[in-house]
Amino acid sequence: MNRFRLPDHLLVDEDIFSRICGLMKDREPDLEKKKALLVTDGNLQKLYGSTVSEICGNFGMYEIYLVENGSFEQAVALAKHIVMNDIEVVIGFGGGSVLDMAKYASFVSKALYICLPTTLSNDSLVSPVAVLGTDGTKRKTFKCTIPDAILVDVGVIMSAPEIQLLAGIGDTISKYTALKDWKIDAAVTGKPIDDFAYMISKMAFNAICFNEEKSLKSKSFIKILAQALVMGGLAMEIAGNSRPSSGSEHLFCHSLEENFPEIRIPHGISVAMGTVVSTSLHNANIAKIKRILHQYNLPVRPGQWKITEEIFIETWQKARASRADRHSILDTADLSSGNLSRLYREMEEEFK
Repeated sequence: MNRFRLPDHLLVDEDIFSRICGLMKDREPDLEKKKALLVTDGNLQKLYGSTVSEICGNFGMYEIYLVENGSFEQAVALAKHIVMNDIEVVIGFGGGSVLDMAKYASFVSKALYICLPTTLSNDSLVSPVAVLGTDGTKRKTFKCTIPDAILVDVGVIMSAPEIQLLAGIGDTISKYTALKDWKIDAAVTGKPIDDFAYMISKMAFNAICFNEEKSLKSKSFIKILAQALVMGGLAMEIAGNSRPSSGSEHLFCHSLEENFPEIRIPHGISVAMGTVVSTSLHNANIAKIKRILHQYNLPVRPGQWKITEEIFIETWQKARASRADRHSILDTADLSSGNLSRLYREMEEEFK
């Protein structure tokens, strides 16, 4: 059985960042006395200047570290800085690359890690992995641990661009095919499925699928989306791998990033686009997936992201190679140019 850990604190509330030490007092009674490092980037520091000051005001001693490129090299350098300067608390304030940088550096340095997301675009805020840049445009997934605390300020999230919230919805929807592919992998490899992790991931999907609140900027929806993304990350922590949240739809996303880096599309939108095709390849309930995508008005039409039919076909045909150790529906599905061309045209018509 995989050994896993859970965050000591998981809170979704308004005006939460001025009360960090008080909220964590039950587990960290002297938190305000510890030397802290706030990890963010230059744009966020300018955009959320007063919020950054508010966060730092919780601590008597603090530094601010600005992420430049989200690379593995910078993450290692940051970990060294933390150790050499006796920093005890790392605070990640930002989105994907900032949070992954802070998460990995705190893991290597063994510092306490507090996650303060500025957006809810994917489940990386709580997942036990960090995606960091390596050579050129390539990115690699590194194992680490989940945050000691995740504090989500509803007001900050509501001020984020709508496309980021849509990406968070898309990332959650992708669990539909990820779970189906996990079953395929288990059948091929003989590795058992963790039933608890499977259930948690399915609950995350259902939270979005059957949610009656569809207004992205409502406080109740922000809380539901935050909980769904956290559940997705915890499912990976419990399983000890990313299978509860990553299947053939993610292989499509990785293939697109690796083979066509000029295509700029949010991760959550890309995997939602992949979910449409993967659902069809699985001969699963495509009507349900289309219904959810239409309800939230997710922009998953390939053409609107400059994904041509040729790019679409090549991306899917190379998707299996992006993670050769992963078994999924792509092992046996019809990935002929004719079939993929048909699916492309159907998506262009369905989501125009």
